[in-house]
Amino acid sequence: WGKFNQSEVSPSELQTIFDAYFAIFPWGELPPAATGFDLGCGSGRWARFVAPRVGRLHCIDASSAALEVARQNLATYDNCDFHCASVDLIPLPESSADFGYSLGVLHHVPDTQRGIAECVRKLKPGAPFLVYLYYAFDNRPWWFRVLWRTSDLFRRLISRLPFALKSPLCDLLALVVYWPLARTSKILQELGMDISHLPLAAYRDRAFYSMRTDALDRFGTRLEKRFTRNQIQAMMEAAGLDGITFGGGPYWCAVGYRSRSDI
Repeated sequence: WGKFNQSEVSPSELQTIFDAYFAIFPWGELPPAATGFDLGCGSGRWARFVAPRVGRLHCIDASSAALEVARQNLATYDNCDFHCASVDLIPLPESSADFGYSLGVLHHVPDTQRGIAECVRKLKPGAPFLVYLYYAFDNRPWWFRVLWRTSDLFRRLISRLPFALKSPLCDLLALVVYWPLARTSKILQELGMDISHLPLAAYRDRAFYSMRTDALDRFGTRLEKRFTRNQIQAMMEAAGLDGITFGGGPYWCAVGYRSRSDI
């Protein structure tokens, strides 16, 4: 996040991505001046949209460098607290939060099931938790999985390189893979064609900066896990969530409520 502090992304693009993640989040069910947490807040790019809508937001990240960027990006909000902690050491009292969310984080931890459970423990009964985990292409054609297996070989190699080499390589991938495929999808969409099954079609309207950010996040991380919708549902239920709803994208984004009988 020191390299990609999101300062070059247009507010409208970030708002569009935020709206997609939070499309299924039950804002209307939160109590007045709700207190919640952003687990794995990174640069604070989603917290900037959540903070104005709640009473207090706890921004939690295991990286002190990321938290420093988040502090700068969220300096105009006086209702944000910052905690340097991992998911197994969330510094909040149990059953204390009115809501929580973790987007694009828990597929990068060794035990995703436990990570979800640790988040749920911090929620009040009936409080919602929104999570985004990389999908296993379970709603895509078979050749999507073939492409992913090929790309994953590159990720395993690139992620082990020093940052000085890893970073420019990921920029190159953004230039020769992300950008051409994304712009091709945009052209085909304008021609009236169905692009729902085209790789990287979700980036068709995004800036190159966002492609570079996500290429580094995708190929620069050693630990990556992917889950089917059924697997995510099972993990959320095992963690004590019910009333689970999945969004229409990004895949998979889901929200559930801490069971009122869980306490």
